[in-house]
Amino acid sequence: MLQPDVPNPAGAPQAATPPPLAREHLDRDAVTRTQQGRAEAFDADPNARVLAVHAGRVLLVEPAAGETGPRLELRHPSALPEPEVRCYLGRTLDASADAAGAAVPAGSPVEAWIYDAGAARSIAEEVRWGGLRRVATGLDDRDAGLALEAVALANWHVTHRFCPGCGSPTEVVSSGWARRCLEEDRLRFPRTDPAVIVLVTDDEDRVLLGSNAMWEQDRFSVLAGFVEPGESLEAAVVRELVEETGLAVDRVEYLGSQPWPFPASLMCAFRARVVHGASTVPVPDGEEILELRWFDRDELRDALGRVALPGETSIARWMLEEWYGGPLASSMPWSTS
Repeated sequence: MLQPDVPNPAGAPQAATPPPLAREHLDRDAVTRTQQGRAEAFDADPNARVLAVHAGRVLLVEPAAGETGPRLELRHPSALPEPEVRCYLGRTLDASADAAGAAVPAGSPVEAWIYDAGAARSIAEEVRWGGLRRVATGLDDRDAGLALEAVALANWHVTHRFCPGCGSPTEVVSSGWARRCLEEDRLRFPRTDPAVIVLVTDDEDRVLLGSNAMWEQDRFSVLAGFVEPGESLEAAVVRELVEETGLAVDRVEYLGSQPWPFPASLMCAFRARVVHGASTVPVPDGEEILELRWFDRDELRDALGRVALPGETSIARWMLEEWYGGPLASSMPWSTS
């Protein structure tokens, strides 16, 4: 079993670091999305770069000797075939170099070009296309932000080729940030589904972890659920915990958020504590949650050879490590991350 670093012995909060997928480092430049001639100007710009996207995966540079982390392969638009959909992502904030070593100055425009399977094979071999769960935490801040934005938009375009109101075909407008119904002339915009994810503690500062019915045995994480219409984030925290654990909580504290484009969620992280004097005996709902366990820090450390924790790209892992006071590592990988 791999042992984690020794936690903060008092369990005091550590210096806050952003969740792993909340590292966007890009000017989205939204004001130019609807400008006439923007796409033509982009194609003619020697500094323009394109991130190719296929089936929720992004194009990666073939690793060179000695490289330890992945990098996005950004190409000039002239070096790629025409895509199914193109989306303007924004402008770089810092100077860099592309995969070929060409300078990419600060302020360079970047688009995501979305391809079908046939075009993707013509661009690069299968191993060069990487999924976010696998590569996101290894990318630098700029590349992570670009990849998340690109995949989130690509996921939305796949499901909105037809109008949800009348079923008519839609066309891409606003540089990939909207689709227009050809029958109703109505614009549809990308949507994000808010979800709360909660680290529950008790008066002893133990953490409550649950095992979902869809997971393999001995996979545990913090509790989460989608926000319902007309509901605040804080109310969703209280409701979800009553539904899934039977516990009453208060002292709901916002911790941070990160996008989770699988397919279109925004994970809003909270910490909550069981109401003082209330029962701390959790009762799993038996449908979504099959098992619930309390862990103090020593118990969680000692369990790492027997239980798997969420993957490193997840905000759940970030929340647990913030509570624990240091990194957590286990010889049991999270098989879906």
